[in-house]
Amino acid sequence: MLSFLCEAILFDLDGVLVDSTPCVTRVWAAWAREHGLDPDAVVQAAHGQRAIETVRQVSPQLDAQKETDKIEQQEINDTAGLRVLPGAKELLLALASDRYSVVTSGTRRLATRRLQVAGLPVPPRMITADDVTHGKPDPEPYLAGAKMLGREPQKCLVFEDAPSGIAAAKAAGMVAIGVTTTYQPEQLLEADVIVPSLTGVRVRTGPSGELLVAVETGL
Repeated sequence: MLSFLCEAILFDLDGVLVDSTPCVTRVWAAWAREHGLDPDAVVQAAHGQRAIETVRQVSPQLDAQKETDKIEQQEINDTAGLRVLPGAKELLLALASDRYSVVTSGTRRLATRRLQVAGLPVPPRMITADDVTHGKPDPEPYLAGAKMLGREPQKCLVFEDAPSGIAAAKAAGMVAIGVTTTYQPEQLLEADVIVPSLTGVRVRTGPSGELLVAVETGL
């Protein structure tokens, strides 16, 4: 077991709290085929970054905002196979609502929908694609998350499944715990610790109000 002290925890959503891989794969693969693109390459590109940035990356000639709006609505509508990931609900319920939030590359509407479908609490405040100019791997989303909770960045701990998210957390000066739900451990080496799921994570509040986070790596 490894232990960390922090004042707040920031969670990525897809691949950390919920498994949306079937939904993401269906929507992005269909969009790629519609535009004559390689579905596998587009699905891979879509992980860990805002949809608008993926569209700009794989098909810069298109109207990125128009395509992003279409993709967002399709992802909101497609929830077949969406599920909560092991340990996620127990961990969120162990935290006070002012001590954690979700920092996701998805939009607020999409994040809210996926949390609701998975049966997870929806934080009163989140940082989403709607709230930032630069998405992950830029540190802006996680810096915004710390500011929103009124915490210094270096006093926040992050759970992430994607290299871009881990890079964003580290650039923000935060401890990053990588979860191997989407990528292999060797792709997450920038993380401070790597875990297979949230089932081995325990949190309790210390005497001075700090969060004591115990992590069983299992790797």
